[in-house]
Amino acid sequence: MRKEMGIFMMLCTVLLSGCEIDHSGNVTKASGQPSNEQDTKQPDQEDASKLIAASPNKEVKLYKIEELKAGLKRVSLHINGKQKKLEWNMPNTGTKPQVFYTDLTGDGEKEAIIIIQTGRGTGLDIYDIHVIQAEDLSEIKVQRYDDIVAKQIKSKVTKNGDGTLAISVKTQGKEYHFDYDFDPAPKHKQDELYFGGVVIYGVENQTINLYLGASVGISPSYVCDFNITYKFDRAKKEYIVDQIKVEPVEK
Repeated sequence: MRKEMGIFMMLCTVLLSGCEIDHSGNVTKASGQPSNEQDTKQPDQEDASKLIAASPNKEVKLYKIEELKAGLKRVSLHINGKQKKLEWNMPNTGTKPQVFYTDLTGDGEKEAIIIIQTGRGTGLDIYDIHVIQAEDLSEIKVQRYDDIVAKQIKSKVTKNGDGTLAISVKTQGKEYHFDYDFDPAPKHKQDELYFGGVVIYGVENQTINLYLGASVGISPSYVCDFNITYKFDRAKKEYIVDQIKVEPVEK
């Protein structure tokens, strides 16, 4: 009788705990039930203390998973309940990521856009951009600034004898010519403009914008701005450059 009561009590405990008994009489965790390690709160869950940034209406949220001294290494992106773990370059620059949720492709479906500052300092202001499809959380390629410069921008810097610079730019069938009345590095040989120190992305009117600074000298000194807009190429399934406008920097 005591043995039967003991078995009965064990069965009750198993049922209440959601466990099962195998053919050998051992107690195991029921299928579909999380283990003890999984019972703890995971970093990709919506923990307010781990929230990095969100879109204005909270459809897109970015959470931190792994944080290093220099910045974040791993993040979790949530779009309308779907989530994906990502390894993005997110150094600790003191600038919060920008998060948008809008239709950039013109197909009636919104995409998540995350803009992250990756470089900051004297003469440096660098951002990266990620565009994620809401349906499957796949990333859509955005043409990089250096690819745009290599394929669509030609520049020439000429040092004049009076200490000034003559600068010319060719892009998208247009030519721009202007003078810069100060040579910041007279002994430094430079035949063309330098890019990469100022790379700033933005989103306006459902369009990706890129502000690109062009410089001379080692410091550097910025002499003209390139304002670039993107368009979605359906054949390539990526965002490519649409228009490029060049403006001299007013001193």
